Amino acid sequence: MNPIAMTLALVAAAGFFAWTASRRWAQLFSGTSEPRFTLANGELFERLKDVAIYAIGQRRMPQGRYALPGIAHVMVFFGFGVLSLNTVLLWGRGFDEHFDLFGLFARGTCLGDGYSLVKELFGLAVIAGALVFVYLRVVARSQRMTLSAEGLIILGIIITMMLADFLYVGAMGAREARIAGVSPHFDLYEPVGSVVAIMIGSMSNAGLRCLEHTGFWWHSGMVLFFGNLLPYSKHFHIITALPNVFTRNRTPRGQLPMVEDIEGKIEREEPIGIRSARDLSWKDNLDLYTCTECGRCSDNCPAFTTGKKLSPKHLTLALRDHLNDAEKALIGAGDVPVMGAHDIGPDADGNRPPLHTTPHAPEGGYFRDSSDVEFVTNLVDPSVIWACTTCRACEEQCPVMISYVDKIVGLRRDQVMAKNEFPSDLEKPFRGMETNGNPWNISRMSRADWADGLEVPVVGEGVEFDVLYWVGCAASYDDRAKKVARAVVQLLKHAGVKFAILGTEENCTGDTARRAGNEYLFQELAKGNIETLNGYGIDKKPILAACPHCFNTLANEYPQLGGKYEVVHHTDFLNGLVARGKLVPEKAVTGRVVYHDSCYLGRYNDVYDSPREILSKIPGVELVEVPYWSKNKGLCCGAGGARMWMEEEPEHRVNKKRTLQLLDTGATTVASACPFCMTMISDGIKDEDKADDVKQLDIAEMLALSVDFSKKSGALADAAE
Repeated sequence: MNPIAMTLALVAAAGFFAWTASRRWAQLFSGTSEPRFTLANGELFERLKDVAIYAIGQRRMPQGRYALPGIAHVMVFFGFGVLSLNTVLLWGRGFDEHFDLFGLFARGTCLGDGYSLVKELFGLAVIAGALVFVYLRVVARSQRMTLSAEGLIILGIIITMMLADFLYVGAMGAREARIAGVSPHFDLYEPVGSVVAIMIGSMSNAGLRCLEHTGFWWHSGMVLFFGNLLPYSKHFHIITALPNVFTRNRTPRGQLPMVEDIEGKIEREEPIGIRSARDLSWKDNLDLYTCTECGRCSDNCPAFTTGKKLSPKHLTLALRDHLNDAEKALIGAGDVPVMGAHDIGPDADGNRPPLHTTPHAPEGGYFRDSSDVEFVTNLVDPSVIWACTTCRACEEQCPVMISYVDKIVGLRRDQVMAKNEFPSDLEKPFRGMETNGNPWNISRMSRADWADGLEVPVVGEGVEFDVLYWVGCAASYDDRAKKVARAVVQLLKHAGVKFAILGTEENCTGDTARRAGNEYLFQELAKGNIETLNGYGIDKKPILAACPHCFNTLANEYPQLGGKYEVVHHTDFLNGLVARGKLVPEKAVTGRVVYHDSCYLGRYNDVYDSPREILSKIPGVELVEVPYWSKNKGLCCGAGGARMWMEEEPEHRVNKKRTLQLLDTGATTVASACPFCMTMISDGIKDEDKADDVKQLDIAEMLALSVDFSKKSGALADAAE
């Protein structure tokens, strides 16, 4: 081969890559710190395990309906891993054509022949996987993917690199066979290369040598070219995916980033949320670098799939593009540039051209203009960030562990806290939480009226109790949810559970405020509740919550402010009572039942089994599931992320799509475990004129229908024994 040419190629490629990497590195750390990343308390092992499972093990790639592209990606991924050694060998042969890594991989040795066989088989696997992606882009034209020339060019490079290696091996084998005075023959250890050798064995020595050099330089040179192309394309994830998984947020999934010293920040007029690229943390930037543009996030997003402007993928791409456009400004080398490569502003009618378009939002939703580095309105249409239900379906599906909810809420925080700009529908719940401790804005003195006639013990009245029942705003003020609270009380009393409620001292947990970006209001509500709970010693007793939003906030977010509690959702608690025989479902509740998973109960806190176990123990229940859209893939009801309080376009309602999925199972009862879900699904059933045919019941109500309250149970039954 040619040592001078190889030296020049390696030095030039390494030098250019180092220059690019230094720019990307500076850009990465141009924003804020990331306090959520830590290696304390044994996290190093857990993070390495994440890398092994999700990055190297590719766990999320072949899931569900993504089996074909997932398997193809696994083939390409592991193929590149195996072939990386081959690349090193080729580079070495640029200096010495007989280089075999100090004899370790010499022909005729067990290791050398074994690697040759494995390398060729994985080379075929890479080609097969790449051809699958060509099919998806050219023939199937999957809408979730970014269909661009860049993708096909990359696939062409990958395929030709593999073919070039086969050509190199075949030409070299045919030439060496001629030198030995024999004809090329099939070799088990080089099954593809030897077949190529047989096919071209009649060529002249010069021809064979030419093909050998062509294969060698194309493969070894394309690796260098490909490596330098990565930081400028979506394939940058080949470099950043492993560190992104390693540094992923390992705090509870239901915990948003904390704003420290929020009052001081307000007084000093410091950023509270995300206004510009400077407010993104290094982990946020690493997320943007790592997006593979696979579109799984948007494919499962309830907002996107119902025709709204929000697409998690395109939002990520818009932020990434701007991050690159603003590179010089971010690393202190110049003024903030325009949003795009050139000034793109509104047309004569005031319409802005789209930065990215989607099949559901042809008018776009992500804009470029020349004003400044500010995101919302200048780069992102406000309707984009307010369409999010914070359901985490995007994060559940992302194979490289990108987070989206924290960024969207960060954008909301800036709008609400710094600009006082938010949907008008949120004015009432904000005012209600501030003045009356509930988003319905009903008098706090009416908070315990739901319990009239039930003789429910109240903590402040000096009663003894083992469990605090956190009723929540919905069950305190919403007439439908009140019935669920009464069913829970009925079951607790029958099981002999010593419980109590806070009554009028209970306040909104602040979930709606925090998800809507009103971080200050959330912290004020949380501090007040923590003071009340700790004052009664609740930090030493379990809290039973019926609302998944209250459950998540108390369990996962209050610890940020010093409130650490043992919190259990009522489905888990009631299932435990059934398992211990404290509650016995024996009366038949006949019918086909489908269970709707609450996002904040399921994807946020992994409570999937308890509701189904309760239903499965109720006589007469035929439990069915929604195909695909079930458990961790369940579609949101549309109420999360403060969307409960915001109006939605009739033709784009999330609850309508979810209701139709549930009704398509033929169920006569839709079971749920969240008051917000109950409201949204009930409205959906009414809109479909199915209210007379399909019931909507909470798990607690289903269990209450099956328990014979005339029989002794719980503590009374124990005493009788």
